[in-house]
Amino acid sequence: MMEQPPRIPKSFGCFPHKGLKLSLHRLRSKSSSSLSSPRSPQSPITPKKTTREDELREVFRRFDSDSDGKISAVELRSYFASVGEYMSHEEAQGAIDDVDTDGDKLIDFGDFVRLMSRDKNEEDEDIKAAFGMFELEKGSGRITPKSLQRELSRLGDVKSREECEDMIRVFDIDGNGEIDFHEFHQMMA
Repeated sequence: MMEQPPRIPKSFGCFPHKGLKLSLHRLRSKSSSSLSSPRSPQSPITPKKTTREDELREVFRRFDSDSDGKISAVELRSYFASVGEYMSHEEAQGAIDDVDTDGDKLIDFGDFVRLMSRDKNEEDEDIKAAFGMFELEKGSGRITPKSLQRELSRLGDVKSREECEDMIRVFDIDGNGEIDFHEFHQMMA
């Protein structure tokens, strides 16, 4: 039976053209498990550690259906069709043109790595901006029940102080009654 490709939701990472999205996180987690050889009870050999480059190569391979080392508009459309997303040829070529650095109208592995790095950086910036909205004071590095209550109220979601304390308690790893950036980042992941 042929392995189904992982679904790529439109809410993670992004192709810079027409809002097309990639979920590197989902593809990476699936790729990591398929790249590591399982440890058998008879063998003392530990599974091979995968690097980020190994993970990206596995994701790239899923798009590069003809294994020529390049992703074409046809391959991009085909992959998205396999996960239930329609993409016109023009949209696919536009997405490729946005990241193609050598002008060959294809995405090579270098282009793909740059795209994935840019998406990760953009995601980190989005998380920092969201954290900043809820901080007690700009630069304080903490979200308190009071600051959470204030921002939720500003967004139209009125909560009691107790409700905000309960919300914070769920993600408060160190138990200090506040959310720091590390805890917020974990929560967003």
